Amino acid sequence: MPDYTYEKQALKKGYTVIAGTDEAGRGPLAGPVCAAAVILPTDLMIEGLNDSKKISEKKREQLYDVILEKAISYGIAFASHEEIDEINILNASQLAMRRAVAMLSPTPDLVLVDGNIARDFSMDAMPIVKGDALSMSIAAASILAKVTRDRYYAEMDAAYPEYHFAQHKGYPTKEHMDLVRKLGPCPIHRKTFLKFLNQ
Repeated sequence: MPDYTYEKQALKKGYTVIAGTDEAGRGPLAGPVCAAAVILPTDLMIEGLNDSKKISEKKREQLYDVILEKAISYGIAFASHEEIDEINILNASQLAMRRAVAMLSPTPDLVLVDGNIARDFSMDAMPIVKGDALSMSIAAASILAKVTRDRYYAEMDAAYPEYHFAQHKGYPTKEHMDLVRKLGPCPIHRKTFLKFLNQ
């Protein structure tokens, strides 16, 4: 379960404002990558908070509201499917995270970044592998990013109902890939992720 170990270690080193950031949507065939950044009070305990992939959709929705209410600051941002095609998914994920961090007030002097890369942040940044299961700030960011992204696919399901986006959330399930083979890509599909169409 995540806790504030990393945040408290950073405070002892002299950092004063620590944020966590994470993204959702690196693997899908369609849509943007969504990132969130969160600054939490380090005495705040949020029951049930964990890596967004380990908890139910209903629980994520509940935690989303709690995080928005209790966070000192939060930001939620996207990098579009066009940007993913242009600069690749890793760079787009980092871009979305930097955009989310830029929305925070106060500005953090340290960002804890989920994963093994923290690129081009304007302040100190520390990558933490599996950070969403270790750091409360990153876990909170993972919830905001995942819920926001899922809501986006509900909207896309209404716009492009024949692709069933509400079910697969853009991920390359057999159903989704079969639909793309049958119907061709829609405007939100990532061209660089459709290599299976040529197979």
